[in-house]
Amino acid sequence: MTQGGQPPTADIPLSPAQRSKIRRLSEPAEPAAGEESGELNIVPYLDIITNVLVFVLASVTVTFLTQLDTVPPSVGSGKVKQDVKSDALNLTVLITGTGVQFSTGFGGIATGCGGVGKGITVPMANEGGQEVYDYKKIRECARTLKYDAGGGKFEDETQVTVTCSRDVQYKYLVAVLDALRSDPDATNEQQRVLFPEFHLGVAK
Repeated sequence: MTQGGQPPTADIPLSPAQRSKIRRLSEPAEPAAGEESGELNIVPYLDIITNVLVFVLASVTVTFLTQLDTVPPSVGSGKVKQDVKSDALNLTVLITGTGVQFSTGFGGIATGCGGVGKGITVPMANEGGQEVYDYKKIRECARTLKYDAGGGKFEDETQVTVTCSRDVQYKYLVAVLDALRSDPDATNEQQRVLFPEFHLGVAK
């Protein structure tokens, strides 16, 4: 016994359980998921965004628009207002499912564009077993009516009225309008200009 009746202060060894508990408490806490490096892992999010962008770009539809400058029909009359002269050509073109019909102030143009008469002026052509519009003959007929018919007095005319049947697709209307606008195959450079100004008629 020591002075005062206290037991000697000798070091008491720790039990294995106590040492295990102390070791466990002294270890640093494990970081939460995604905090190993102290930064947020955004790679999975970037992968998702990249896939979404690729899908959007692959599904985008490109639309080409064509603008046609026209003069609409006057209200109530159902016809386009234009200067009507006795010596004017007044060319009118009707696009049908069987071909293109030309008409003038003197009457309809016969098949083959040979003069006034009945029939489809420029019938459909057969290419590879398929019926197509003959744009070359359309240009040739328009050039003949403007520069050859009437002794050249229609050379200053630039307007044409175009009417399209309801069963004709829009792309054929645009193609015929382009054919009536100019003829790049004309040997005379002046005669390459045909009817650049057009009115759209209303099919009945």
